Amino acid sequence: MLMGHSAGIGDMLRGSASWRALKNHFPDAELHLLFLTKDKGAVSERLISRHHLLSSFYVIDKNIKGIRDWVRFFREFDRVVKKVNPDFIIDFEPHGLKSSLLCLYARLKYGIVSLGVAEIPFRGYFYSISSESSRKLNIQDYTDRYFVVLKALGIERRGIPIELEETPEALRFRKSFRKRFYIPEDRELIGLNIGCGTPDALWKRPNLDLLREVIKRLQEKTNTLLVLTGASFEKDINQEFLKNYSLPAFDLAGQTDILELPGLIRSCRLFVSTDSGPYHMAVALKVPTLALFVKDFPISYHRHPWVSCVVLRSEKDIHYAVEEGLRLYENFKKEGQHSP
Repeated sequence: MLMGHSAGIGDMLRGSASWRALKNHFPDAELHLLFLTKDKGAVSERLISRHHLLSSFYVIDKNIKGIRDWVRFFREFDRVVKKVNPDFIIDFEPHGLKSSLLCLYARLKYGIVSLGVAEIPFRGYFYSISSESSRKLNIQDYTDRYFVVLKALGIERRGIPIELEETPEALRFRKSFRKRFYIPEDRELIGLNIGCGTPDALWKRPNLDLLREVIKRLQEKTNTLLVLTGASFEKDINQEFLKNYSLPAFDLAGQTDILELPGLIRSCRLFVSTDSGPYHMAVALKVPTLALFVKDFPISYHRHPWVSCVVLRSEKDIHYAVEEGLRLYENFKKEGQHSP
C-alpha cells in the first residue's frame, strides 16, 4: 500500500479504517505500508510502524531535487519490493505523480498488478486497474478519501472506524504510571490534550479561558483528576492553562513516548482534545472523546457513538461542550464500552 498525503498522526491513522476493510475482504492477506514523505523521521512513523494491522512498514524520502534523487528514490523502492515481494500494489493517493510512477515502474519491471485513482485525465494509465475520481463521490470526512481507490474492488467503508491497539510499551505505561506520578489508583481521570503546538496548527487551539471553564465544570461534576498530555514543547501551554487552576491536575507533557501515549489515553474515563494527533488516537482506541474545534470543520470530525465534536468559540458554547462531555462520561459508565 502506498501513502504519502501527510506525516501527521491523524492523517496516517485515518488510513487504518481502509486497512481493516481490506483485512475483512481478504482475511489471509498481509498488508505492507510504504509511506512516501518529505518529513522523514516524523513521530507518527514510530506509531504506525507498530500498527497491529500491518505486517511491515517502510518510509522513502520523496524530496526530489535532481537526477541523483530520482535514482535513489527508485533504488529504495526496489529494495522494498524485493523484501516484500507484493502480489498487488494499491496507491491510496488520489493525487501525486511519484506514487503513480512507482506503480507504473512496478508493473513494467516486476509485472506487479496495481490499483490507483483516475483522479485526473490519463492518470489511470499508470495502473493495471483504476477507480473513478473522488470528485464523483460524496466524501463525508477525511477517512472516506482512503476508500475511493477501494471502490474498484467493491469495498466500501460502511461505518468502519479507525483503529489502534496498545503496544507492549503502552500497556506497561498504563499499569505503572499512576505509581510513577503519585496519582491515586482509585480516582477516575479526565485527559486533556491542548496540543496544536506546531506553528501551522496554532490556529486550532481554543481560547484558553473557554477551555479552562469547560474542563473545570467537567471536573467538578465528575469528581475526577485532570491529566494533561502533550509533547515536551507543549509544556508551556499546559502550564499557562494551569495558572490559577484550583482543581487537582497533573501535567505529563513530555513524559510519554508516542508508543506509551495510547496507554495514558486508555486510562482516561473521558479524553478531551483539540484537533490534533491524540484526538485521532483516542477515537481509534475507542475511548470516549470530546473534540473541541475553533470552527465548524465537518470533514475533520469522526462520527461514532463514543465521539462528540464541538465548536468552542464563545462563552455560549461552554454549556453544550460540558453537556456533551458529561453525556460521553455517563454513557461510558453505563455501557462499559471501555475498561482500563
